Amino acid sequence: MSKLSNTAISILDLAPVRADKTPADALHKSLALAQYGEKLGYKRFWLAEHHNMPGIASAATSVLIGYVAAGTSTIRVGSGGIMLPNHAPLVIAEQFGTLETLYPSRIDLGLGRAPGTDRATAHALRRGLDSGGHDFPELLAELQRYLGPATPQQQVKAYPGSGLEVPIWLLGSSDFSARLAAEEGLPFAFASHFAPEDLLLAIKLYRSRFKPSKALKEPYVMIGVPLVAAETDEIANHLATTPMQRGLSLIRGESMQLKPPVSVEQMDNIWSAREKQAVLSRMTIGIIGGANTVRTKLERLLEVTEADELMFVSDLYEHEDRLRSFAIVAELKDAATRLNSEQKGNLLVK
Repeated sequence: MSKLSNTAISILDLAPVRADKTPADALHKSLALAQYGEKLGYKRFWLAEHHNMPGIASAATSVLIGYVAAGTSTIRVGSGGIMLPNHAPLVIAEQFGTLETLYPSRIDLGLGRAPGTDRATAHALRRGLDSGGHDFPELLAELQRYLGPATPQQQVKAYPGSGLEVPIWLLGSSDFSARLAAEEGLPFAFASHFAPEDLLLAIKLYRSRFKPSKALKEPYVMIGVPLVAAETDEIANHLATTPMQRGLSLIRGESMQLKPPVSVEQMDNIWSAREKQAVLSRMTIGIIGGANTVRTKLERLLEVTEADELMFVSDLYEHEDRLRSFAIVAELKDAATRLNSEQKGNLLVK
C-alpha cells in the first residue's frame, strides 16, 4: 500500500521575485499558484514572513493571506509562519480574527519564534517590543487568550478574534517548538525544507511528549519539503539550479531574487566546494527528479518520517515549471489513491 495516498499535500510560498520581474508580478503569481493548487486538491497554501530580503515579497503576510483567500474558495490559506516575537499578540489576533471572519474555516495561523530577517531589521521590527524570541511561550499564551472565549475579567479583547479559535500551528527547525507544541497539544510543522538535520529528533520528541488538547487529540506532523519535479531527472536537476543559487545567495547575504537555471557543470564555477556542501545540506530531503524518481523518494521519505502532511516549496524560475512540479505530485497522489483502492477491492474479493 502506498503511504502517499493517505498523506495530505500542501504548498508553501514565499512569493519569490525573479531578477527581471517586480514584486507585483510575484504576488500575482502567488495567487495563480494557489488557485492551481486548489484545483489539484492541495489542502493548504501557506505564506512565510520574511523582511528586508529582496527576492521575497511576502513580508506583509497577513495582507497577502487575505489577497489569496479572496481569490480562492476551498483551499486553506495561512501563515508558515507569522514570526510572533515581531508582533504584539493582540495585533495578530485581530488580523487573523478578521481573516477568519471573512473566510470562515479556511484560515491557519502558523507561528514561529525566529525574526525571519537580519539583526538590524529585527531591531527595527521589534522596537518597543523588547522581545528576542525567548518569551515565545508567554506570547503564545497571550495570543491564545485573545482567540479563545472571552472571560468576564478580561479587559482587553480582540474584535474580531475573540472566541474564533483560529487553528494555531507551531513551526520550528529545532526541538524547542517540538516540545512546546507537544505540551500545548498543537499541530507541529518542521522546517525541514531548509533545516533538515534535526527533523527526526524533533518528530520523535513531539510524538512522545504530546498531550491531547481541545485543539488536537493526537499528534499531527507536517514537514517542509523542497520540490523540483519535471518530465525527466535531467530536466529536474537543471531546474534545481535555481533554488540552489537562491540558497547560495542566502549564505552570501546577497539578493535572493530568482536566477535562471544553469547547467550542473556551471554551478561548480559559481560556488566553492564549501558553499556547495552548505547549500546541498539544506536540501538533503529535497525531492528532485522525474515522476518515477519523485514517487520513490516520496515513499521513502514517508516511510522514514511517517509525516501526516507534506508541505512543498518549489522556487523555480519559470512559473509554468512551478505549476508542473506541483501537478506531478498531485498526479502521483491520485495514482496512489487509485492503486490502494484497487488493492483493497482485490482483498475484499479474495
